[in-house]
Amino acid sequence: MQNSPFDWVAAREILKARLGSEVVSRWLDPLSLAAVTDQLIVLEAPNAFFRDWVAAHYLEAIRSLLGDRALHLVTATANIHDPVGQRVIAPLKPAILESRPHTSGPPPAGAHEWNHPLNLKFTFDRFVVGPSNRFAHAASLAVAESPAKAYNPLFIYGGVGLGKTHLMQAIGHAILQRWPAQRIVYTSSERFTNELIAAIQTKTTTKFRDRYRSVDVLLVDDIHFIAQKEATQEEFFHTFNALYDAHKQIVISSDRSPKDIAGLEERLVSRFEWGLVTDIQSPDLETRIAILRKKAEEAQLTVPDEVTDFIAQQVTANIRELEGALIRVLAYCNLFNKAPTADVAREVLKDLVREVRSRVTVVGIQRRIAEYFQLEVVELRGARRQRSVLYPRQVAMFLCRRLTEASLPEIGQAFGGRDHTTVMHAVEKIEREIAQDAHKKQLVEQLHQLVVTASHTAQ
Repeated sequence: MQNSPFDWVAAREILKARLGSEVVSRWLDPLSLAAVTDQLIVLEAPNAFFRDWVAAHYLEAIRSLLGDRALHLVTATANIHDPVGQRVIAPLKPAILESRPHTSGPPPAGAHEWNHPLNLKFTFDRFVVGPSNRFAHAASLAVAESPAKAYNPLFIYGGVGLGKTHLMQAIGHAILQRWPAQRIVYTSSERFTNELIAAIQTKTTTKFRDRYRSVDVLLVDDIHFIAQKEATQEEFFHTFNALYDAHKQIVISSDRSPKDIAGLEERLVSRFEWGLVTDIQSPDLETRIAILRKKAEEAQLTVPDEVTDFIAQQVTANIRELEGALIRVLAYCNLFNKAPTADVAREVLKDLVREVRSRVTVVGIQRRIAEYFQLEVVELRGARRQRSVLYPRQVAMFLCRRLTEASLPEIGQAFGGRDHTTVMHAVEKIEREIAQDAHKKQLVEQLHQLVVTASHTAQ
């Protein structure tokens, strides 16, 4: 059967009624009609980010207007004569590094090969904001709205799986959404190092430098990897200077602050601190629950609060483990046709819960609490009852009860041979306080996370 002629302008008007004028203006108007046949419609996107976003969000809406034709989304670098099926095709490599009028010139030859694509899942609207990451999130938004003007460089540090990469890539997505022709490279410092080594071996260091120093936004993950690597630090120092002097945005992440990266040259530490240094802490209980609910919502799954609450209470190390635990529970329920409940979650995650409890020790808790309150461990175990010692001791007992398998008598023995009723009183007192006082609740959650993270790192 022969299809009717296709009018992309008219199609967009129809889609405005379905999707809204703003969506069509922002995401569909930039698409141009590249080819039309009886079997195929080819729409060309300005870059890979646009192509992938449209494919993920508006593909079916467009297809509904095509009749029996297949839809092919391409970028300017793609070959529109490639074989097509009924599913969207992502041809060639993403074309994000494109020239724009106010850049110093077009991307160097082969620049597309050097772009490392952004993960479509890492956007600001999918990032759950809480007390532990609010400042880093606000700073990232500011950078995305005013690249190279708000904070340059932006240095984000924190533990594994807390959202540093998500924020970095969200900056890239937001900039591309507003300025599609921006040349953006996301890379890790390990990849940067490996590419530098390859360039030295093949005598193509000039090409390497031209490519990295001609971008508009450079996003570098895990910069601590270049510590002790003199040649890489030298190269990155000059790359940083070239981009900074050209008023290009630099965003860097690490697992620790610049001054705490052993083996990092002082001149790099200084430059990393020119802009804004901000950290991401482990999420508190409320944020962990919000993350799990957001994950379930995105997956269009109904998960009872008792399940998300249980997982959030048990998995505290990082967001990656938190989401992994939820996926594990839901996969089990799907495989065995069971409804998700707290009891099911407890059964599925019993090894994980046991692992956390076996990893945390009473002595480890005493050390971390003493360190936090600037006390000696012997003071927690001693007889002093001044408020400055009594409260930390009670918190430590509470955490021992929550995070270890030690009995009340065993905990009391570890705290200077105290009776188990003393431990019970401490636990009940802290439970009452965190139920009534938001500030104390936040402090206890922070200490809880500090203990768990420290025990995790020690393994």
